[in-house]
Amino acid sequence: MCGIIGYVGEKEALPILLDGLRRLEYRGYDSAGVAVAGKKGVKTARAIGKVAVLASRCERKTLSGMAGIGHTRWATHGKPATRNTHPHTDCTKSFFIAHNGIIENHEELRTELTKKRHIFKSETDSEIIAHLIEEEYRDAQNLEKAVQFALLRLRGTYGLAVMPNVLPGKIIAARMGAPIAIGLGEGENFVASDAVPLLPHTRTVLYLEDGEMAVVTAKGHAVRTLQNKLVTRGAEMIEWSADNTQKGGFPHFTLKEIREGPEVVRNTLRGRLIMENGLANLGGLQNITQSLHNAKRIIIVGCGTALHAARVGEYMIEEYAGIPVEVESASEFRYRKPVLDKETLVIAISQSGETADTLEAVREAKRKGTMTLGVTNAVGSSIARETDAGIYNHAGPEVSVLSTKAYISQLVVLVLLTMHLGRERQMSLSAGKRIAKELEELPKKIEKIFAQEKEIKKLAKKYAKYEHLLYLGRKYNFATAFEGALKVKEASYIHAEGCGAGEMKHGFIALIDKNFPTIAITPETSVYDKMLSNIQEIKARGGRVLAVATEGDRRIMRLADDALYIPKTLEMLSPILAVVPLQLFAYYLTLERRLDPDRPRNLAKSVTVE
Repeated sequence: MCGIIGYVGEKEALPILLDGLRRLEYRGYDSAGVAVAGKKGVKTARAIGKVAVLASRCERKTLSGMAGIGHTRWATHGKPATRNTHPHTDCTKSFFIAHNGIIENHEELRTELTKKRHIFKSETDSEIIAHLIEEEYRDAQNLEKAVQFALLRLRGTYGLAVMPNVLPGKIIAARMGAPIAIGLGEGENFVASDAVPLLPHTRTVLYLEDGEMAVVTAKGHAVRTLQNKLVTRGAEMIEWSADNTQKGGFPHFTLKEIREGPEVVRNTLRGRLIMENGLANLGGLQNITQSLHNAKRIIIVGCGTALHAARVGEYMIEEYAGIPVEVESASEFRYRKPVLDKETLVIAISQSGETADTLEAVREAKRKGTMTLGVTNAVGSSIARETDAGIYNHAGPEVSVLSTKAYISQLVVLVLLTMHLGRERQMSLSAGKRIAKELEELPKKIEKIFAQEKEIKKLAKKYAKYEHLLYLGRKYNFATAFEGALKVKEASYIHAEGCGAGEMKHGFIALIDKNFPTIAITPETSVYDKMLSNIQEIKARGGRVLAVATEGDRRIMRLADDALYIPKTLEMLSPILAVVPLQLFAYYLTLERRLDPDRPRNLAKSVTVE
């Protein structure tokens, strides 16, 4: 979603802002802009398209100053156009704002302000914030109070940076439902929508919570609630470095992050396996040990890729821990009336920890007194802070819009959680040790899959001509089919359908012909023979089949047209291996269609608004 960067200090702001915006490109955007406060007031530059276009435009202007804000916009209210690009200002050009989120009562506020002779220049809901601050400043004659009073009138979500022309050298940041981080440096401070653009400058970060407002200057910062209560919460250290957010010699972040899979598994497991006892040591669960022991039902919520991970977790936990599990789309969870009680555990999975629907699902569960557990990759994120306990992925920053290594780490975390819950219940010592041993072998097995990269590239060239693909999976790889299809849809814009193999004859089989190939996830598991039957049915109707099969499987090539292979592992771990060739296949399909896999159209990395 939209990105924000702000700087105030002793250096020229523009290079820092442009670099920050480039580092925010992974979030998805259609336009970008900056506002820089100099000796002659605030000057702006805005452009449709890439940050490179904005940078070129800045070269033709004089934007010199030691404070500024920048923004990458993903259109919600108003089409991509220069007039709708942030930063926005008020009638007097006294206040410049960069806003992430949606203001739900913008129409009534716009009507009110128009009656007071405010003139709006954009179609956005965001612009009303600048005019509202202008209006409040007339009465208050105090910047902080004007912003505070304006924010109290807003209904909706915002991550906000406000830079005044009237008091240069100061930025006010605020949060309600959309993340804002304050980066703390020496003689300089920063505001950003996430930590990534801050990493070249500082790893000391203070995350604002909902209803908080920070006044940031070169010399320091002060945080208060919108009710004017002083906040004294300390900052956090980010474990990533700026190098983690660079391509490292790879042509795209997508490929880099797929290839980081083995290291991600190692990092997710590090210090968490007790091999001799077949146990998982999850320190983040220490505070809820008794509640976990008493849990009689689990609901896992997530969106997109996280939802697919949840579906794999459902099979794991039910089979090995014997606890009933339901998987819910977080975007629907709070719109029905979920039956929750104190013996239910709600697990929220989100790479960013800021997914709006997943966060609201957590809040709905907490309102009903239900224990919550977060699985997230972002220390200090909203879900990490608001859940009762948490497990971090330790996957490192994921820059590509396509979630690849985060998905693998989510699956590994769910295996560890299954071991933790299972060993307290029905899982035997031998089963625990067997799972732990196989987990340790996963990095080497993923590396073996990379040896097929040239073959995957050839197959991508072969299948790139098709406009429709069917992904077929069953049991543990039911979700793998949906995840494989999602990656293709996201990056290559090929219409891809995920299908549970048992559902194929309930409609999907009508689509099968020579122009609608099937990717069948067919490792040698308990449902192997049933998957072979599905393939036979597809072949009988003239369909082409690309199988993802277990190494050494000779039967599969008597049926399938093409095959990719994964090493043999436990059935519960097979989705971790099976998704890797599908990620590479989606990547190379995208390149064959001459598209950018890192930045698919219309998509954002973190969906922080509904």
